[in-house]
Amino acid sequence: MIQEWIGELVTYGLQNGLVDPADEIYVTNQLLALFGLTEYTVPAERKLPRKISHILEDMTEYGRQMGIWQTDTITQKDLIDTKIMGLLTPPPSVVRKQFWRLYSISPEKATDAYYRFSQATNYIRKDRIEKDEKWVVDTEYGPMDITINLSKPEKDPEEIARAGRMVHAGYPCCLLCKENEGYAGQIAHPARQNHRIIPVNLCSETYYLQYSPYVYYREHCIILNDRHVPMKIDRAVFAKLLDFVRQFPHYTAGSNADLPIVGGSILSHDHFQGGRYPFAMAKAAYEFTWQLKAFPDVHAGILKWPMSVIRLQAEKADSLVQAADRILTVWRKYTDQNAFIFSETEGVQHNTITPIARRRGQLYELDLVLRNNITTEDFPMGVFHPHAQYHAIKKENIGLIEVMGLAVLPARLQKEMAELERRILAKEDLKESELTAVHAQWAEQWIAKYEITEETIHAIVQKEIGNVFVKVLECAGVYKRTPEGRAAFHRFLEKL
Repeated sequence: MIQEWIGELVTYGLQNGLVDPADEIYVTNQLLALFGLTEYTVPAERKLPRKISHILEDMTEYGRQMGIWQTDTITQKDLIDTKIMGLLTPPPSVVRKQFWRLYSISPEKATDAYYRFSQATNYIRKDRIEKDEKWVVDTEYGPMDITINLSKPEKDPEEIARAGRMVHAGYPCCLLCKENEGYAGQIAHPARQNHRIIPVNLCSETYYLQYSPYVYYREHCIILNDRHVPMKIDRAVFAKLLDFVRQFPHYTAGSNADLPIVGGSILSHDHFQGGRYPFAMAKAAYEFTWQLKAFPDVHAGILKWPMSVIRLQAEKADSLVQAADRILTVWRKYTDQNAFIFSETEGVQHNTITPIARRRGQLYELDLVLRNNITTEDFPMGVFHPHAQYHAIKKENIGLIEVMGLAVLPARLQKEMAELERRILAKEDLKESELTAVHAQWAEQWIAKYEITEETIHAIVQKEIGNVFVKVLECAGVYKRTPEGRAAFHRFLEKL
C-alpha cells in the first residue's frame, strides 16, 4: 500500500500546485528514499486523492510499523508528517516569486493564493482546526466570537518532561524567527519543512508575512521582524502597522502590548498579527468624540467597548502616527490614583497600549487600547486582568485577539461543559464532579433564569460563556463603564 499512498500524495501535490509536472519523478524518488524503497510501479490511473490528513496518517503509521521512526505521540507524528510534506513543498524562491507576481495583479489575489498554499502544504492543519468549537453571542457591544481551541495538540507529561531535558541550541531562537523556514524540528520545537514566509518592507525594515499554523480566524497572519528583537510599542510600530494595511488594505493588523500580563505569549520577538476577519471591535460605534487640537485632520473618539479604546481616523497615515505617538507618550507617564492607575511602581512600568490598524475606505484607522499591568495582593495576576471568579472559563492573558472581540478558550472546556449540561439536565449536584465543581457557583447564578430542556441547554451554556467573556474584557478595561470610570477617562483626555 505504501506505493499507492506515495502515488496518491504526488497526485495531491500536482492537483494543489505544490508539485510541478516537471518535478513529478524527482519528488516520487525523494519519497521512495524516505521510506527506504527502491522499487516503484507507476499507477495506471490517477485517483482522486483523499484528504491530506488521511494520506499522511497512513504513511506515518506505515513508517512506525516498519521501524523507520517512532510515532507514539502527536508531536512525533507531526515531526514525521511535516518531513513528508516538506518533500512536496516548493522552495522559498518559487513561493515568493509567485506571491509577488499575483500581488502585481492585486494584493487580495496574492494573499488568497498564499493562504490556499499554506493549507495545501498542511502547514495550516485544516483537519484539526475544523475540530474547534465556535459560536457567536449577541451582547450589548455587538456579536462576540467565542472559540474553544481544540486544534493545538496538548503534549502529554512525558513529552513535556522529555522536552525539558533537551538542551536547546538557540537555533531557531524562537517559534517566530525566520530560521524556522524549512527547519526539521525536534521534540521541543515543531518541524517546519513545509513552512514558507514572504518578505515585506515596512517603513524600510524587513518583516516576513506568514499564517498562523492554528488559525483562530480567517487568514490569521503573523508579521514577524527579520531580527529576534523584543516587542516594543512605540511611534515606529504605529507607522509599520499603517504601512502594512496600506500595502494590504483588505487586512487588519495589530500588535500585542509590550508588557507581561497585558501582552501576548511571545514578547521576545517583535511581531504583529492580522487577517481578513470582521472583528466585533471594528464594528463598534463611537460613544464620544472630541478634537485633538494639535492634530486638526484627525478624528478622535472613545468606542462603546468593554475595554478602554481611543479610535483615530485620518486620510494621511502620518497624521495618525503623530497623534498616536502623542497619546502613547502621555499614557506611559500618566497616573490617576483615584482611578487606581499608576504609570509605574518601584521603577516598574505599567502603562502601555494595544494598537490595531485598518483601512476604512480612503481613511486610515487606528484603535489604541489603553492597558495597565499593575498587580496587588488581592489581584496577583493583575488588577486589569480576568478576575478570579471568571478563571474557570478564562484566566489567560487578554491579548490582541481577545481585545478585538474573539475569545480563545482552553480545550478543557469542551469536556467540562458537556458534563455540566448533562448534570444540569439530570438535576445532579455540580459540586460532586471534578469537571463541574469549579463551574457550580457560576451555573447556579443563571440556571433559574431559563426554561432548560435537552434542546436548549447547549445554546444556554454557550450564551452564558459569552457573557463571561464580556465580563473578562470589562475586567481588562482600565476605565470602567460607570459614571466614575467615564469621568476618569475624560481626565486623561484632558491631558491630551
